[in-house]
Amino acid sequence: MILHNAVLTTLSGDEGYGLIVDGAIVIVEDKIVWVGAACDLSAKYDHMERHDQGGRLITPALIDCHTHVVHGGDRAVEFEQRLTGISYDEIARRGGGILSTVKATRVATVDQLVQSALPRVDALLSEGIATIEIKSGYGLAPVAELNMLRAARKITKLRPVQVVTTYLAAHAIPPEFAGRANDYIAEVCLPTLNAAHAEGLVDAVDGFCEHIAFSAEELEPLFTRAKALGLPVKLHAEQLSHQRGTAFAACQGAISVDHIEFATAEDVKALSNAGSVAVLLPGAYYTVREAQLPPVSDLRKYNVPIALATDCNPGSSPMTSVLLAMNMGCTLFALTPEEALRGTTVNAARALGLTDRGQLAQDLRADLAIWDVRTPAELSYRIGFNPLNSRMVGGEFQ
Repeated sequence: MILHNAVLTTLSGDEGYGLIVDGAIVIVEDKIVWVGAACDLSAKYDHMERHDQGGRLITPALIDCHTHVVHGGDRAVEFEQRLTGISYDEIARRGGGILSTVKATRVATVDQLVQSALPRVDALLSEGIATIEIKSGYGLAPVAELNMLRAARKITKLRPVQVVTTYLAAHAIPPEFAGRANDYIAEVCLPTLNAAHAEGLVDAVDGFCEHIAFSAEELEPLFTRAKALGLPVKLHAEQLSHQRGTAFAACQGAISVDHIEFATAEDVKALSNAGSVAVLLPGAYYTVREAQLPPVSDLRKYNVPIALATDCNPGSSPMTSVLLAMNMGCTLFALTPEEALRGTTVNAARALGLTDRGQLAQDLRADLAIWDVRTPAELSYRIGFNPLNSRMVGGEFQ
């Protein structure tokens, strides 16, 4: 088919929107085979079905590259506690936080996890998402971690969305291993990773490097095993304090390092040298009421690709709106609307190690978002407004 009479936001090159005002896209099966100005469209495509887009804006479909949408329960009570002055750290030390979600997740079946996640997934898809990363990390025990990954894989069979799974058993230390982080890594994380890999459930491996979770040294055996299995690694780092996680992740060749509010200029240099993507998560910054801004100016200075994501999770970012994440990235972190859009398309794809999406270009997947707006800045400008007209995944309208 041919989509024509559209404003194309190709995001070609490393900067700029790559706008084509009167553009056309030729799609064959699940791929883009040509994109450009309508006046340059070859006559060899004249036989194809045409779809007039009425001057609408077309961007690559959006990508949410950091989510925890599969989980049991909620943490509304903890939200209320934080508003009375109890810190996120203190709630975690009292057995709340991640561990409270662990209790609810461990008793849920795969089908129950899927059914509770689908409304969150549907909310994301309604805003033009075609690819979602889903992490485990609320099971913290072999069966529960595997069930989370099984649920994530099942979602892609129930909804028109590509799901990338990330193994995050090193998210917190469960109560039965209190004070024994190294034992938990050796006895639970490593063998469960082997099992998940054997079952084809895992696409990447993540960890939480923080004073309430794991040190870089404790995470090293997990990352070594991941790389031995041919799996890319990424890391939650420098969210609440500076624990040298960013430098560790860069040394490990991480495809992304996420949060990084407390990262230093030296950390950012390390990310640049490693070719890692910085994933900023303004929903968590907002919900936890953080005061430490991520080092955006350093990321720009050292040419580190910036991605944006919802961090959809029950505790620190109960957000299912990627458009709101884009607005927050601009208003809270002073990103430009172009950076926000790149952060949820081409750079989000890089953060997941995907090279076949994120731009409007020949031979890439025909994952598109068609918007009832005229300029791409409007996607970050409005709050609580969804201008999506239609979504295409793999060359099929949804």
